[in-house]
Amino acid sequence: MRSAAAAAPAAAAIMSGLCDPPGATSPPRPPLSASELSQEVKSFLSGLDPVQGTALSPKAHARCALLLLRCLPPARHAALDHLRSLFDEHVCAHLLQRESGAAHPGPAALGALEEVVQEVQRVLSEFIRLNPKSWAPLVSAWSIDLMGQLSSKYAGRHGVPHPSNLNELLQLWMACGSTRTLMEIYSLCLAAMSGGDACVDALLDTSLQHSPHFDWVVAHIGSSFPATIINRVLACGLKDFGAHGENLQFPGGAGDKRVPKIASVVGILGHLAARHGGSIKQELLRMFHESLAREQPQHKATVPFLLQLAVMSPPLLGAVSSELVDSLQPAVLNQLHQSLAPLPREDLDNMVTILVHLIAQTAAGAYRTLQFLVNTAIPASVITPPGGSLAPHEGVRDACDRLVHLLLLHLQKLVYHRGAASLSDAAPPRAVPFLDSLQAHLRELCAETLRLERKRFLWQHRLLGLLGVYSAPFGAADALVLLLRLARGENELALVPQLFAVLSASLTGLLPAALAACVRHVHAGTLPPPEIAQFCRNLALILQWEGGEGGAAAMGAQLAAALPQFLPDLAQLLLHRDAEVAEAACHLLSVCPFPRVPPPAHLSAAVRAAVRQFFRVLRQKNAANLCHSARLVARLSAVSPAAGKAAVQQLVEGALRRQNAPVFGGFCDDDDAERDATARHVSLLEINQRFTATVNFTGGVWAVFHAGVIGRGLKSPAPGEETLEEPAQNLQIFLTLLLRCCGARAPTPPINPPLNSHYSPPIVNPDAAKAVAAALVEAVCPEAAGGGDLIWPPEDQTRATVERDLRICRRFRQNPLLFPLLRVVAAGRPALCYCSVLLRGLLAALMAHWDACRQPSTTSSPWQLGASCAVVAAMAEGSLLPPVLGNVHEVFPHLAPFEVHLLLLSVWDYLRDNHPLPQKFTFLPEKGVFVRDFARDGEVGKHLGVLHSVLHKNIHKLGRLAGRFRP
Repeated sequence: MRSAAAAAPAAAAIMSGLCDPPGATSPPRPPLSASELSQEVKSFLSGLDPVQGTALSPKAHARCALLLLRCLPPARHAALDHLRSLFDEHVCAHLLQRESGAAHPGPAALGALEEVVQEVQRVLSEFIRLNPKSWAPLVSAWSIDLMGQLSSKYAGRHGVPHPSNLNELLQLWMACGSTRTLMEIYSLCLAAMSGGDACVDALLDTSLQHSPHFDWVVAHIGSSFPATIINRVLACGLKDFGAHGENLQFPGGAGDKRVPKIASVVGILGHLAARHGGSIKQELLRMFHESLAREQPQHKATVPFLLQLAVMSPPLLGAVSSELVDSLQPAVLNQLHQSLAPLPREDLDNMVTILVHLIAQTAAGAYRTLQFLVNTAIPASVITPPGGSLAPHEGVRDACDRLVHLLLLHLQKLVYHRGAASLSDAAPPRAVPFLDSLQAHLRELCAETLRLERKRFLWQHRLLGLLGVYSAPFGAADALVLLLRLARGENELALVPQLFAVLSASLTGLLPAALAACVRHVHAGTLPPPEIAQFCRNLALILQWEGGEGGAAAMGAQLAAALPQFLPDLAQLLLHRDAEVAEAACHLLSVCPFPRVPPPAHLSAAVRAAVRQFFRVLRQKNAANLCHSARLVARLSAVSPAAGKAAVQQLVEGALRRQNAPVFGGFCDDDDAERDATARHVSLLEINQRFTATVNFTGGVWAVFHAGVIGRGLKSPAPGEETLEEPAQNLQIFLTLLLRCCGARAPTPPINPPLNSHYSPPIVNPDAAKAVAAALVEAVCPEAAGGGDLIWPPEDQTRATVERDLRICRRFRQNPLLFPLLRVVAAGRPALCYCSVLLRGLLAALMAHWDACRQPSTTSSPWQLGASCAVVAAMAEGSLLPPVLGNVHEVFPHLAPFEVHLLLLSVWDYLRDNHPLPQKFTFLPEKGVFVRDFARDGEVGKHLGVLHSVLHKNIHKLGRLAGRFRP
């Protein structure tokens, strides 16, 4: 029988209790004689009724044990051991009833067991209340161990929740009378002892033995006594850790000799961290600072103990790491250094290894931790403490220097080993929490790196490389782009090729990804304009770097290969509202390669944006940026014939726009000026009142309003005599660029040039010159655009186009750029033929002027004189006039106005008889030019009679020029 089998150990337990200390006394017990007490002992041991000889019921047997517990202190171990079976039976009955309902077991039997359990609780509670010092350790160990055994025994029972489902498991066991009673008994012991070490030791031992099935007990007790449990669990863990030699070991490693109880400490604190994380953090920090403040032996193990806790529990490390770093002021660091200095070298090395491992596994406050280490090892110039403040000890700085170095080595091993492991294993690569957290601080890392302060920037630059490889592909591209956006000057920019060399060794397609990432940010509008401009300038500088050993040269070569695909995006930056961004993008495009065969739409948009940027820079008078913009337009025009034609057309149209006319010395026409005046809301009434305030107009209805035209505003002021140096310089820059876009080349010099040879104009591509001509006609006379009307009309037909001719002449007078553009068109024969409508309008207006002029000399009309000379010279250069007739402009300054009219009339007659048609030109392949044979047009002498007459009349003034007009 069970009672007989348990008699021998129960008797042994009673005999061992005879030797217990006398302090463990029971409460006052009922008076029993020796014979009655002996009879109760025999009944407990045998399990039989001494009177009837029958077996005792569980209830009776339990009450016998309780009687011995009250009356016979030496029997308490045997009695408590017997009560284990009672609680076990009650738990089993409770689970059976829960599984099958009220039918099994009987309610009476279960009720009898519950009655005994309640009686046991009353007895033990009385013992604890009367003598807590003696009974609380014993009863707490018994109750907590019994709860652990019951939790483990019935963990696999049907209907018992999984240990991970802590809430349901807690509800199940707290609904059971036995386990609830045990929990209340232990809580009473813990409260009576004020968190004594004995109670907590029992909790730690049981948690280590029966976890995770015991976790519900830990959760409930921790919630009931959070401050007591946290404090005493850490104290007991530290005490046990110090007693076992303070060995720091990685969890789960080979030869693991960790202290057994520390695992229970970690588990209990892990359960409490969700609701009582703040208390745990404060207690850990208190232990750390208390160990530094007190020079006692028991505190020497605190730092190793806390390190071991952090190794075994990353959540604990994350909870305390940020505040711990903040609390490590120079005074605390010096105390820590002083307390750790006496340790053996091997222990210090082991501790450093543990610290490096912990930092790599820390996510919370990773950037703050890094800055603390770097600033302590080598203080930054901007945060160097003032002279009166306490500085860290030299040994502290050396330790932080070593920590940073070892941390970088450890991270390098993790990053590159992680890549190798992912290739050989199907599992996802292992995460590095420290680097994961630093990804959010990539900009700060780049900014710190670019400060170039001693070893600090080398460490951070190395860390950027590891972070880029770890977070590839996007992290690497972001790091590269950030450095390119923030670097200023060649010294800072030199770090970019170095980082690229590190990243490109492990990653392919890095530069295209980086450029694409930056383009996305630009389109999204998340980048400030100064950073966009700096990014473009840095890319241009890298492209222009030559030589070097691998770094800049390799990056420049790959950058040159990657940039062409981003031509549309870079060209769009030329239109950016911020002038600095547009100038930087222009600088970059002026040095970067273009695609071999770009899409026409992309090329056209780039040409349009580049020309617009050229005129914007020309208005700003920036020589350096003007050089870049002119070079960009010229390079774009050379990509294809279509691009050259588009560039020429855009340049001419842009130069003739109203906002660009003043750059070349021009001014707006009257209509534009009137519209501008109206837009300024000028009050003509106020102006005329100011002018006519002293005049009395009361006697009549007439009043003179001389300040302007009603409804149109003030009259436009006459253009003043401004300095011609700047417009002339701008004109030269523009014409140089236009000729480059037109493919102009110097003419082939003759073998034996004469001594008095004149300047030979450059040879312009005919197609480009034709594009200039079309743009000229479109801008000056839009109604005649198309170039179809090339036939020269008779003189009497000019009466029908007087208004158009005057408008053409006015446009030429307002814009001095038009005559040089005519010379450019003339240099690309036969393109001047397509400007016939402009030539007719100019000649007609000038002839009308000279015919009506009554001045004695042509110098009295300087603009008309210059225009007459320029138009005839352009027609001669474009081979619309024969050489003799084309030289008549040389005598215009020496003649009277009517004589100039006669000569221009001769020119008109020649053009009427010999229309300026492209079909009259012949292409010479050996010279690559078009020429015109004037001998095919008939005798030119009939058009020279007026010229010879004028020469004869003015022979005293023109004798030296007579040789120029011989046929």
